[in-house]
Amino acid sequence: MKLDDAQKKTVIGWIDQGLKLAEIQKRLSAELGLNPTYMELRFLVDDLKVMPKDPEPAKQEPAPAAPKAPASAEGEEGYDEATPAPLPAAGGTGKVSVSLDQITRPGAMISGKVTFSDGNTAEWYLDQMGRLGVVPAVQGYKPTQEDVQSFQMELQAQIQKMGF
Repeated sequence: MKLDDAQKKTVIGWIDQGLKLAEIQKRLSAELGLNPTYMELRFLVDDLKVMPKDPEPAKQEPAPAAPKAPASAEGEEGYDEATPAPLPAAGGTGKVSVSLDQITRPGAMISGKVTFSDGNTAEWYLDQMGRLGVVPAVQGYKPTQEDVQSFQMELQAQIQKMGF
């Protein structure tokens, strides 16, 4: 696809505005009378040496403040804003949950996802040799020993339900 310098500047401007390639493709058709394929547009962006911007993540609002703990009967002081709340024990206080994929991951006999008690997630799979693999969402994450045991027991229960 051949564009003159003015058209190239227009496309670069659209990319700088954060438009997606599909939107640029529609604008090229509507405003410039060009009908490039998506692949031609990808080659054009590569030739122009510009990179479409990823959309900015939505801003998260801060969590509401935790309520104050009441003073105990033994005269201990309650928590106030200046006193930090105690942190949960390592490994979290929740439960390990295991789910099975509807479509098994390539190279695996069975696969799914696991959410550990501290909220971290991972994908798991069982390959043809019977080896269990776990791929955490956060690189380097290591679940607690209790979570690993809970995961193995829950996984075994899920697999038995399927008749394996």
